[in-house]
Amino acid sequence: MYLLALLNFLKIIIKILKGGCMQWLKILSQRVLVAAFSLMCVFSSDVFAGGGYFSLGYGHVAKQMAGAVTAVAEDAYAGASNPAKLTATSDQLEVGVEFFNPHRKAKREGAAGSSAIYNFSSNSRNSLFLLPDFAYSQQLSNNVMVGVTAYANGGLNSEYTDTTGVAATNGNPVVCGASPGNFFTGCGEAGFDLAQLIIAPTIAWKVSSNHSIGVSPLFALQRFEAFGLQGVAPLSKYPSKFSNNGHDVSLGAGVRVGWYGEVAPWLTLGAAYSSKVYMQEFNDYKGLFAEGSFDIPANYSIGAAIRPNEDWIIALDIQRIEFAEVKALSNSVLASLSPGAPPIGSEAGSAFGWKKNQTNYKLGISYLASPQLTLRAGYAYGKRPNDNDIDATTLSVLTPNPIHQLALGLSWKTQQGNELHVGFEHFIKETYRGPSALFPGARESVTPYVNALHVAYTWAL
Repeated sequence: MYLLALLNFLKIIIKILKGGCMQWLKILSQRVLVAAFSLMCVFSSDVFAGGGYFSLGYGHVAKQMAGAVTAVAEDAYAGASNPAKLTATSDQLEVGVEFFNPHRKAKREGAAGSSAIYNFSSNSRNSLFLLPDFAYSQQLSNNVMVGVTAYANGGLNSEYTDTTGVAATNGNPVVCGASPGNFFTGCGEAGFDLAQLIIAPTIAWKVSSNHSIGVSPLFALQRFEAFGLQGVAPLSKYPSKFSNNGHDVSLGAGVRVGWYGEVAPWLTLGAAYSSKVYMQEFNDYKGLFAEGSFDIPANYSIGAAIRPNEDWIIALDIQRIEFAEVKALSNSVLASLSPGAPPIGSEAGSAFGWKKNQTNYKLGISYLASPQLTLRAGYAYGKRPNDNDIDATTLSVLTPNPIHQLALGLSWKTQQGNELHVGFEHFIKETYRGPSALFPGARESVTPYVNALHVAYTWAL
């Protein structure tokens, strides 16, 4: 299923790119959108869960170097990091898959009186996903490269199945009847399922012998489902558009631009900026998200790659993600929970409480051990965009974010010039806890950690 959807999409993209620049610029043709939507359906239940809203990196180099690749040009995934560096790559096609293994445990304690039955813990059921990705690059002239990248964001996938076990304890008996209440006072399984697929056609120009610029239009498809949140639905502007409406789809667009400079034989620099990706409203969930939509936040990065000799690369990146500029992420959890407050789904309604823009620091190392073997490792650190307070903790159970992330991997080059890549990522286990917004006096916590194995293959064209 995964391979078939991916290969169908690749066939269309490669045909367009080989047809020349004008056809490449028409990448939003009906055939491409249909193929992209097919690939989206593959991603829909395999979202990047428990590892933060943005992936550690895209493509084998980024995944093995903890995302420190703004100034590192070793694959065709420029559209996902810095479009300008595509000029430093060769004609190639890469297809990969990640075996993503998240673990999340939510717990509540301290609820008193009749609410004490809501003191329980639950492990999110989803524990293994397959995440396909691909990139393609082709030289049009001595100074121009084109390509396309497909990559995913996520982190809002959780499925908690435990309940109070006591009949008629849900918060919305009109909808739930006499069902036991779940962790969020609704009924049945509770959680989110968000998938975002971004298609990034890329063109890069070498404006001088040492400097390049590039641009990648970002075409996004988003698929979302919420379930088990019926207990909070009466606080929504549109209670029937809040939970358990199946999957809904929205489209959006943005742009990424970048610069890449080979400023010295031992030093390359890079900078990239991605605008906010403006998404359509989720019609079936416009009562859940502030303003009814879920935009992808703007982000930007700077990077340096130092080459002390021919065998070593030491890369440093600083990335900024503007979570606080997206109301569906940044509005307070408490915003709609008091009498007379604006309802959930309105511009000022409750959201996840991600009030901070996030700065991530990334370090990556690459070592050419032999003409065939390259070894890589990396570390990333970034403070969470929300605090462990009453204004954010409750929904953090649905959206845990890592602080410390580790990566390592290798690439093996065949005699034909193709390469096999294997990488491992680990998001270090931590527990985030704070006061409950649903039960005064109670405390809630979530304990996430993630292991991921990425396997990819690159064909030299």
